[in-house]
Amino acid sequence: MGTVPRGKVQGVRPGTSGRIQSVERAFAVLEAMVDAGGAISLTDLSDAVRLPLPTIHRLLRTFVELGYVRQEPSRQYVLGPGLIRLGETSSLALGTWARPHLARLVDELGESANLAMLEGDRVVYVGQVPSRHSMRMFTEVGRQVPAHCTAVGKAMLARESADQVRTLLDRAGMLAQTEHTITTPDAMFEELDRVRRDGYAMDNGEQEVGVRCVGVAVPEAPFRVAMSVSGPATRISDAFVQRAVPQLLRAAADLSRDLRRAHA
Repeated sequence: MGTVPRGKVQGVRPGTSGRIQSVERAFAVLEAMVDAGGAISLTDLSDAVRLPLPTIHRLLRTFVELGYVRQEPSRQYVLGPGLIRLGETSSLALGTWARPHLARLVDELGESANLAMLEGDRVVYVGQVPSRHSMRMFTEVGRQVPAHCTAVGKAMLARESADQVRTLLDRAGMLAQTEHTITTPDAMFEELDRVRRDGYAMDNGEQEVGVRCVGVAVPEAPFRVAMSVSGPATRISDAFVQRAVPQLLRAAADLSRDLRRAHA
């Protein structure tokens, strides 16, 4: 099903002092499986990480025994349940990293600020600082929602290739959450063109009636992540959006800098 463009993940980084090659290879395989977004064959993994088939097979056999990877009846491989605990912990850590930036957005704009990741076909909220208004938007950390009807989802999809977006939409479907939800790939591609042109994404009551949200992708992050500000449509006016976008872009750039430093 899912494949990774050849050479996207580098399994070996020769000449890098102090690094353990076998560990780098193991994580390169896991990252390639994440990027594939679904089941992937041994051959496609070998192409993606530029490692010999026997090496890939040994790594996968180890992951299967540890519960981090599962082999399907088709003999393709998917990520296993053993990664759930690690993922939940890392998501919480990401939310902690982002919290000062989200809190600053709330101070500046007065509405709830959110952080989300694109995991497979779904958007997962990993951080939020709520507004101080009595009527405010609250998103539970860990909540999963479709990508096509959220500002954060659109912001992240706009950074993917057309083939990757089409594959995700085909897998996940485009169910209408409200009467305003975009439900066709062609309309979504037009929307993503607008996101790329304007530099931000909007959810105009597409996930929940009466709610508007403006979001931006976190640039140059080591994974797909986006930030947003959301609130009642009566307060998230077009004028508010124009005021919020520069603040969001600055917060996203600051978080990106922090993440790159931590990932280096």
